Amino acid sequence: MLDNIIEFFKNLPAKNCATCGEEIEEQHECYGNKCDACNIL
Repeated sequence: MLDNIIEFFKNLPAKNCATCGEEIEEQHECYGNKCDACNIL
């Protein structure tokens, strides 16, 4: 069962920043939708 959960998170598609469209590499499973650069602005 644990393997299925790990595979689920590994296979999530990459997210894109809602502001600039850049791929957010490390936040596929989080609720954020902006990259670090756009969060500062």
